Amino acid sequence: MSEHFDLLAVGGGSGGLATARRAARHGARAAVIESARLGGTCVNVGCVPKKVMWNAAHTMDALRRAGDYGIQAGAPRLDWPVLKSRRDAYIERLNGIYARNLGKDAVTVFQGHGRFAGPAELEVDGQRITADHIVIATGGKPVWPRIPGAELGIDSDGFFELATQPRRVAVVGAGYIAVELAGVLAGLGSDVSLVVRRDGPLRGFDALLQEGLVEALPQGGVNLINRFTPSAVRGEPGRLSLHAEDGRSLDDLDAVIWAIGRHANTDGLGLEATGVVVNERGDIPVDAWQNTNVSGIYALGDITGQIPLTPVAIAAGRRLSDRLFGGMTERKLDYENVPTVVFSHPPIGTVGLTEAEAREQFGDAVQVFSTAFVAMDYALGEHKPRTRMKLVTVGAEQRVVGVHVIGTGADEMLQGFAVAVRMGASKADFDNTVAIHPTSAEELVTMV
Repeated sequence: MSEHFDLLAVGGGSGGLATARRAARHGARAAVIESARLGGTCVNVGCVPKKVMWNAAHTMDALRRAGDYGIQAGAPRLDWPVLKSRRDAYIERLNGIYARNLGKDAVTVFQGHGRFAGPAELEVDGQRITADHIVIATGGKPVWPRIPGAELGIDSDGFFELATQPRRVAVVGAGYIAVELAGVLAGLGSDVSLVVRRDGPLRGFDALLQEGLVEALPQGGVNLINRFTPSAVRGEPGRLSLHAEDGRSLDDLDAVIWAIGRHANTDGLGLEATGVVVNERGDIPVDAWQNTNVSGIYALGDITGQIPLTPVAIAAGRRLSDRLFGGMTERKLDYENVPTVVFSHPPIGTVGLTEAEAREQFGDAVQVFSTAFVAMDYALGEHKPRTRMKLVTVGAEQRVVGVHVIGTGADEMLQGFAVAVRMGASKADFDNTVAIHPTSAEELVTMV
């Protein structure tokens, strides 16, 4: 016996949930299949618990610097089990909120592993489910290196399972996840090495941000080790050694954390029963409308190999349901000028083209404005990290096509500037906006 729906989302992460709920609000009969906790990577082992840990590290830093303002707060001490317990309780509450919201929108939830039995049919624990429209939104999962002893380490998901704080840890990776975890652990008092295979982290970001981060990492207590290609992990939990191909090693490690990327979570979906094409990376290619090569089957979020950000998956899913069930026939997500933040210490905010991308696309029509300064947060102390900002403009009208910031408050200030970039604002529009003083954000509208 099978049950039929107008829309079925395979995956109860942010993208799948957003798609199903929006479809239901348009009157469609919608369902979600999820084998684990509702909320997916972001809520359970990604953005949300990561930001809790970042907040904890940020608070520790503020307490350490309290003396700069004449505040005698004493040396801060972290109780890791208490932090973990409260963080996990918060995530559990969010899981419940997601379940209640699905109920309010009359979205059916099937708890279990879904596997395709055909192009329009899935099986979950022996139950057959069919749908007119099926959305694959199963996200990604961490990549593990294929080296001896790799299993002695943990991945970025495993970071959130740590019952005690690692005293000495190596974080392996060059992307935003590696940078964030390294900064959090160092901020909370661990001895941290960020291990990078090439010449530095965040290689796809603007050069100003890369340079600013390389400057900031040691100031935040992170030992950056470049050109270190792991060849093996040896030892036992609590006393590990990470070895490199060139003979170097990091010894006496409590933990090795693999943060070397994520790949599409398609294992066990039975895609061979659908005819859906999967590329050599394991991603499911889609067109601008989230269509796969099979009619009636769509994909969105990390599994497509596009911008791997939670708000992107949510936006793509809502627009898909608007198009399918809301009568908005031209509704789709524009993947250009998507803002993003790296919760490093200090944070990074970026939107639009890097300087290198702009020069490749527009050549001599590019004009760049940049600045570096010490934010007022650090005015009274001896530690004076520099905030860096860059505007990338194009043409005689100096249209702003890129905004890049590393420094205190970058995460919060970028959202509004991303709106300006999407609207096609010019440098003159920035200049003609009255500054809010004294703030770091004002530098973006006073730059010369």
